[in-house]
Amino acid sequence: MASAAFGQVAVKKGEPEKIKLWNGKAPIGDGNFEEGDATISVHKPEKPNGAAIVICPGGGYGGLVTGAEGHGIASWLNSHGITGVVLEYRLPKGRTFVPLLDAQRAIRTVRANAKKWEINSDKIGIMGFSAGGHLASTAGTHFDGGDPKAADPIDRNSCRPDFTVLIYPVVTMGEKTHGGSKNNLLGKNPDAKLVELFSNEKQITAKTPPAFLAHAKDDKVVVIENSSAFADAMRLQKLPVKFLELPSGGHGLNGYKGEMWDRWQTQSLAWLAELKFIPAIPETPK
Repeated sequence: MASAAFGQVAVKKGEPEKIKLWNGKAPIGDGNFEEGDATISVHKPEKPNGAAIVICPGGGYGGLVTGAEGHGIASWLNSHGITGVVLEYRLPKGRTFVPLLDAQRAIRTVRANAKKWEINSDKIGIMGFSAGGHLASTAGTHFDGGDPKAADPIDRNSCRPDFTVLIYPVVTMGEKTHGGSKNNLLGKNPDAKLVELFSNEKQITAKTPPAFLAHAKDDKVVVIENSSAFADAMRLQKLPVKFLELPSGGHGLNGYKGEMWDRWQTQSLAWLAELKFIPAIPETPK
């Protein structure tokens, strides 16, 4: 991997660039701010193909699984020419909109730096796992085109992802949700309108980007109905969607390894190639 730099900070060969998204003054919603930040780690491939994916690790909105569901995923994407951008988003702790604000800012930041990072600005997706899948599906259903008059050049960019990849995601805040994620994001007794707003299967419109979902049928932590409801809503809108129902693996797909883990990775890459977000995958010799 070639060495890279951001600002005046030299980055050693093989290390990702780590960038603060808010420079210490982060929004919490309703025009209010806090002293705090979220970061992205930009893992660049040796031979970039122009695609980039913002990666949202899981953790029930109470923590972040940044290894297997973050930097490990970025390394795998790099091996296929895709720039992997690991988002360490702020945990909500009663501030419901904070993770979404961070995800939107991450997409805008990647788009603003597309030329510098050898990325096509219309091939920027978002991927998430478990509660990170909820965040990714929220970013895929709650977005804007940017403000062309914004003083901050990053804010002039759209935060709409060009595609979403959702792996055993929490999607709904309704009956089939993951209780811990819901409590951490919305609180113990949330307003019905907030539950509706963050039930992303109910927020799909004609502008929602293409989606790939993978979920094990025997997932007892986050039930598969989260993914099936999202896929069904996408189909109702006649939007591009692929839903991979895995026969086994549970939550985390056998600890991020084995046949089920390999299957979603192989099929998601084939799907991205089919939709022209990445080059065609060479066939493996039989």
